Amino acid sequence: MRNQIEDLLVLDGAFAPDTQHADVGGGSIVAFTARAPDKDTENEDTVAVIPWGPEAAVLVVADGAGGLPAGKRASMTAVSSLVESLAVALSETMLLRTAIINGIEAANEAVKALANGSATTMTVVTIEGTLARSYQIGDSEAMIVGQRGRMRLQTTAHSPTGFAVEAGFLDEREALHHAERHLVSNFLGTTEMRIDVGMALELQARDTILLASDGLTDNVHVEEIIEHIRKGPLPDAAHAVVDLARSRMASANSRDPSKPDDLSLILYRKTPG
Repeated sequence: MRNQIEDLLVLDGAFAPDTQHADVGGGSIVAFTARAPDKDTENEDTVAVIPWGPEAAVLVVADGAGGLPAGKRASMTAVSSLVESLAVALSETMLLRTAIINGIEAANEAVKALANGSATTMTVVTIEGTLARSYQIGDSEAMIVGQRGRMRLQTTAHSPTGFAVEAGFLDEREALHHAERHLVSNFLGTTEMRIDVGMALELQARDTILLASDGLTDNVHVEEIIEHIRKGPLPDAAHAVVDLARSRMASANSRDPSKPDDLSLILYRKTPG
């Protein structure tokens, strides 16, 4: 790559769990990815943390589409293409919002160019000073949670159940047990790809940002996620929600959701000023 981004983190976790801790964008992150328990094939998720100057960063979770060919190649291609686009944009001092949209469009073309029927979701959160903004394609989600547990942002999964929850036809607990919860309606690698761009949100002291693939959100209720991530050290929060999700995957019962899947997440919190 001609233009390089210093301190770039990309988590592959193809066959073994990968956890990274870093200071970036004026705060701290914990990133994690692992394939589903007892899965023989590689993890189809890819995670990236991309520094964008001393007070800015780009957080990315991509989930290669299960059931389609070469899911891992799709998610890695999409992330690599986005990183390359951002490296060029950084050298040209392009506005970050423009750079992200251009980068996602380029990533979509790169996955389409694989010409193997593969596809991937992608969720991005940018941090610029105290402003955060989400960009979503698919059913990986982003949340911003206050220290007292108030949900300040929750993106909508691009899926029939996600839209039904948003419209009030299903509650979130019903959606986790719905027969169509595995269906996704928006991917990179398709001509119909659309980017759901969120409003800029002013981060408050001790807010926690979460990006997660559906390996987390299909196995852990939103209120459980909030309770685990809203306070305390980020490594402890990540460990708690990952352990809960993976324990649910391994032991299905009628009360709790259980959907074995690759699991990836990023947690971010601003360093107190």
